[in-house]
Order: sequence, then structure tokens, then C-alpha cells
Amino acid sequence: MKNILVAIDLDGNEQKLLDKAYEFGIAFNAKVWLIHIAAPNPDFVGFEAGPQYIRDERATELREEHQQLQAYADALYNKGIEADGLLVQGATLDMILEESKKLNIDLIIIGHTEHNFIYKAIYGSVSLETVKQADIPVLTVPID
Repeated sequence: MKNILVAIDLDGNEQKLLDKAYEFGIAFNAKVWLIHIAAPNPDFVGFEAGPQYIRDERATELREEHQQLQAYADALYNKGIEADGLLVQGATLDMILEESKKLNIDLIIIGHTEHNFIYKAIYGSVSLETVKQADIPVLTVPID
């Protein structure tokens, strides 16, 4: 195992995922790729991007998310793990699977939070769909 992909939401619950990334990275001397999938730009999904201040706010938000990912990667690096942070825009499941192939990932680590029926009906479960569709091992970590 040489490459591990860790999908991070940046919602404040990522420490368990980072701890698992460290455990597996050390155990297998593997590179850890921390990935955050940001929502696509509005024009990507057929809407106008809006006034300049909206675009500026979005750019600031993406820059802050990338800096947070890089801070997590730097912390892993300081503990002896080769790590990089990736900020990608698009559909979450598609991007996880696509980046896994591009980076020759051997293991995906993803968090799982239990949601109510209505949430599941509307949004589904990225962790469950990743397990179903990935052709490599997926470690799901309970985040509750």
C-alpha cells in the first residue's frame, strides 16, 4: 500500500480521519492524500456566477479551505508522513473515485455520519456509495 486518499469535509470532525490516516500512513509507509471536494462554481451547474463580490467571497472561501487542507498535510508531514492536500470542485462521489484512479490510490478513508431518513432520501450517503462503487478498499470511520 503506497497511496491513501482521505476524504475530508472540513466540518470540524476531521480529527478521527486524520488519526486513521496517520496510523495507516505509518504502518504502510504510504503517502497520504487529503482531499476536500468543494461545491462546483455556479456557472458549472448552469447558473450565473453573480456579481463580483459573490465571486470574490467564493474565491476567499476556496483559498481558506485549501489552506486548512495544507495545514493538515503539513501536520502529518511533521509527524513523519508524506502528505499533500487537494481541493477539487465537483460532485463528491465522482471526484473521490476519479482522483483515486488518477493518484493510484490503494485505500480510501472516509467518514460516516448517521443521518435521518429525510436527509438520506434527499442527499444519499457518500460513504455508502463510495463503498459500493470503488474498486479498491474503503475504510469508513464513524464520525458521530
